[in-house]
Amino acid sequence: MDDFRILAINPGSTSTKIAVYQNMNPVFVKSITHPSEELDQFEHVADQFHFRKEIIYKELEEAEIDLDKIQAVVGRGGMLKPISSGVYIVNDAMKLDLHEHPIKEHASNLGGLIADEIARSLPNAKAYIADPVVVDELDEIARVSGHPLFNRISIFHALNQKSIARQHAKSIMKRYEDMNLIVVHMGGGITTGAHHKGRVIDVNQGLDGEGPFSPERSGTLPTGDLVRFCFNGQYSEKEIIKMVVGNGGIVAHLGTNSAYEAEKRAQNGDEKAKFILEALAYQVAKSIGSMVPVLKGDVDAILLTGGVAHSKWITNLIIERVFKFAPVYIYPGEDEMRALAMNGLMVLKGEVEVKVYV
Repeated sequence: MDDFRILAINPGSTSTKIAVYQNMNPVFVKSITHPSEELDQFEHVADQFHFRKEIIYKELEEAEIDLDKIQAVVGRGGMLKPISSGVYIVNDAMKLDLHEHPIKEHASNLGGLIADEIARSLPNAKAYIADPVVVDELDEIARVSGHPLFNRISIFHALNQKSIARQHAKSIMKRYEDMNLIVVHMGGGITTGAHHKGRVIDVNQGLDGEGPFSPERSGTLPTGDLVRFCFNGQYSEKEIIKMVVGNGGIVAHLGTNSAYEAEKRAQNGDEKAKFILEALAYQVAKSIGSMVPVLKGDVDAILLTGGVAHSKWITNLIIERVFKFAPVYIYPGEDEMRALAMNGLMVLKGEVEVKVYV
């Protein structure tokens, strides 16, 4: 069996995660936390490039990782132009957009940039990104909103949704490209995707909080009330956006962004916590139901994943509303490092075609 080594890099807003895999076996995994005072010295996320890169080198050196054996460096994809799903080699066009023209400033933009810098210093490695949040495979009809000035766009948990969908298909000896799946990622944000034969043809826009409310996002709000609220003069645009993304959802209702903490309160008799979590499960179930007609009722399975899927109580509340649509499977948590490594391994084994960003 061939022995492949992959370095996965996942920069987050307050952490940098790195992992080295030998095929799909992790030989080194590290999550480095960055206190706010450590990052406050940088005006822009792009300014953190050298700081984060040097930390990665330091951790790999201390772990005595032989970098010369690395054959693929896979970074978390950033806020690029809309692209189709897949693995992309990091090129000049991508680096320019990640550094100079991202659609949003986000730590994930550093993933491809750092991956490229490290790969260039190694004798046998190339740099890639895989399934960034901007993956766009929507059917044209899914882009239409109720007004021509506003188009629906695709921004969602593509990396984890695609990885879990492939994992599920493999577990039942089928090809992801031959299945119709509804996949729900339930983390700080919640996205529900209709996967039709390997393409996510409809999904709620998770970045701005469209869809079900979540631990930190308000979800879809009553439009008229929201418009009037924006013009009441009491709050700035920045403050209102924070209400929608960051300080919305569970944290707005209960003062905590932890679904686990909210569930503990519910179990200890907090009726408000119990009701809000039931409402969250209700909205997730509605989002699943909305994807059934997208797939014309032909649904092979419903997959629940993300951190909130660790809660058997919440997942059971969802299942009791959707089980008649299709069998439901639970894949709790999100292993983005494993997903990045899996995509790198598929490239090295020649199982996928590497795409070019333009």
